Amino acid sequence: MRTAMESDPKDDSFAALFESQASKQPPQNRRARALRVGDKLEAVVVQVGKEAVFVELDGKQQAFLEVAELRTPEGELEVKLGDTISARVVEIDLSKGFVRLGKTMGKPGSVAAIEQAREAQVAVEGKVTGVNKGGLEVEIGGSRAFCPMGQADAKFLEDPKALIGQTLRFLVTDVREGGKNIVVSRKAVLQREAAEAADKSARSLVVGAIVRGTVTGVRDFGAFVDLGGVEGLIPRSEVAHDRSVNVGDALKAGDVVEVQVTDMKEVAPGKQGGATKKITLSLKALADDPWAKLDLAEGRVVLGTVIRTAEFGKFVRLAPGIDGLLHVSELGKKAAAGGADVGEEILVVIKKIDRGAKKISLVPAPEGATPGATVTDVSVAIGAIVRGVVERIETYGVFVQLDGTKGRAGRGLVPSQELGVPRGTDLRKAFPEGTALVVKVLETGDGRLRLSLKGAKDDEERAQFEEARGKAAVPASLGTFADLLRKRR
Repeated sequence: MRTAMESDPKDDSFAALFESQASKQPPQNRRARALRVGDKLEAVVVQVGKEAVFVELDGKQQAFLEVAELRTPEGELEVKLGDTISARVVEIDLSKGFVRLGKTMGKPGSVAAIEQAREAQVAVEGKVTGVNKGGLEVEIGGSRAFCPMGQADAKFLEDPKALIGQTLRFLVTDVREGGKNIVVSRKAVLQREAAEAADKSARSLVVGAIVRGTVTGVRDFGAFVDLGGVEGLIPRSEVAHDRSVNVGDALKAGDVVEVQVTDMKEVAPGKQGGATKKITLSLKALADDPWAKLDLAEGRVVLGTVIRTAEFGKFVRLAPGIDGLLHVSELGKKAAAGGADVGEEILVVIKKIDRGAKKISLVPAPEGATPGATVTDVSVAIGAIVRGVVERIETYGVFVQLDGTKGRAGRGLVPSQELGVPRGTDLRKAFPEGTALVVKVLETGDGRLRLSLKGAKDDEERAQFEEARGKAAVPASLGTFADLLRKRR
């Protein structure tokens, strides 16, 4: 490359190309625009040639960039007709009628050109010739310059000597003693390019957009993703439909992922600067939702696996990505304290499915149930005589789990006044946990089962009395809750 202060055989060809392209514009559109070296411009590509790419600045003037400025490291041209590109004015030659744009000024051929690059804040190209204790030795168009080690890269540079021999871009930060002391910064160039890339990426992002990025960090609460200079976060809840999946098991730093933008919010930058947008991403939004193909129904018996326990119950995996909650109230005191551990299989019945909230409530399967069977909600008839076991004792009565049942539906309360014992009796001594009782059903309902020990004894005594009188009266029924279920099927 060259500056306006240099002569190059290629100038004539560029000038000819520029004049040829400019001649296509109406005369009224060829009025000169006031430009200065260093101005940053947004321009639209109007022609792509072998040596130059022409752009329209404002409908009144055109400029060009050398093709080499717009090639990727692999040598591919990264722009096409109609694209909008950002560049800086690096050369204005009114005598030849052209304006040259570029990412850098190239290699200035004089100290004056280096000073001009400093004033315009246009990057220059320099070749790293050596490394000393303080930083990099750089040759810029025949002049020696120095890049402090702290300005050699945007991040910590492990092996500065690896840069020797490379031609890199620098911003000139100081020119003293007539060019004998020139200080440059590569870090400033990299930070500016990163900011421009982040701004371009941020402007192209909208809620709902599907983008590709690279995972830069993984935490318990989510994963950070670089979207091309701007960073977004995949919260843990958006990593997978399976809520039990750990972020670290699903993602690793360096993974390239395709995600959907679910939210964007403006935020105030911190004391050290930083992002002004909070971008929330989702990985699971692009994955098949197992709830969409859910083949489960209320009342069905399912063989599941306990995947997590909590104070309020156990989470049971029913199908890939589908979990249900077996609430502690359905487990009973002993089952809640012990019961199935994480990883163990357990038979449950689906009590309720809330597809909107994606929640499933479970109850223990009754004895004798098999996977795939359907258990209907069978209520115990009022007045029935059934057997059960004392599960919990309170000051106001004892809770009895009816034989053949599991969970709250088969658990009833025998109030103190229905126990048939004197007031003030110590219920824990009179009816220790595990005591077998025969009780009478007084009341039923959703989650309510009221029983009576005294009523069962009264019925038994009445039956014995009637039998003694030669009558055939017997208790209404006597058996387990499971027996009643089998009769109803």
